Amino acid sequence: MRSLILLFSCTLALTGCGKKGPLIYPDLLVPSPPTSVAVRQSGPGIKLSFVIPDKDRAGQSLKGVAGIKILKRETQPGQEPACKACSDDFKLFKVLYLDKLDINARRYGDFVIIRDSDVSAGRDYGYKVVPFMKNGADGEPSEPASVTMQLAPPPPVIKAVSNPTEILLTFSELPLKEGKFAGYSIYRAVKGEDMPYLPINKTPITGNTFTDSGLKRRVTYNYAARVVVRMANGTLVESALSNEVPGGLTEEE
Repeated sequence: MRSLILLFSCTLALTGCGKKGPLIYPDLLVPSPPTSVAVRQSGPGIKLSFVIPDKDRAGQSLKGVAGIKILKRETQPGQEPACKACSDDFKLFKVLYLDKLDINARRYGDFVIIRDSDVSAGRDYGYKVVPFMKNGADGEPSEPASVTMQLAPPPPVIKAVSNPTEILLTFSELPLKEGKFAGYSIYRAVKGEDMPYLPINKTPITGNTFTDSGLKRRVTYNYAARVVVRMANGTLVESALSNEVPGGLTEEE
């Protein structure tokens, strides 16, 4: 009987605790680095974009990300950092809380774009993005992304013609002083709302017209555009935002 009791106790101990998985160290339970980190000059400022992580460093689903810290470094063009692997020359630029974003940030699902206007022409800027948890623990920082501020191209002029089923946009750009024309980025907002940072076209529109369809009736939209230019070093630079024009579907005749 004693041996049966011991056997039963051992069985309960094994089944009650469940199968133990591999040991996960605490430093792996913090957010993995943000992905798709990119920077692009946009007019006189810089757009920094990234995807908020949804996994921890161990590859498990992640909950409890409270926000993002953005670190920034400014250098002269061509100046090498004292230590490429170090973060000492990166300074805290901004803290974004996901439940209440900064006025200069826009969120589209897990994709975030933030605009930095505190930059100067002829300077290099690097950024690192660090997620942090509600308990204050920092996650893994992203790899640095950098851009050199150049002379921005002049903004285009945009016009809109409303039709019963679509809105026709036409563009004209001023002569470029530098770079090669790569197309237009088109922005649309419902009247009364802020213009988004994310264009409605995934790749630059290379023609001088664009037809916007699938719109709601009795809604007025505002449109604007940026010229996209490919510079001699291969980078893409956006102009400042164009004039804004309204458009809305007209009634069928």
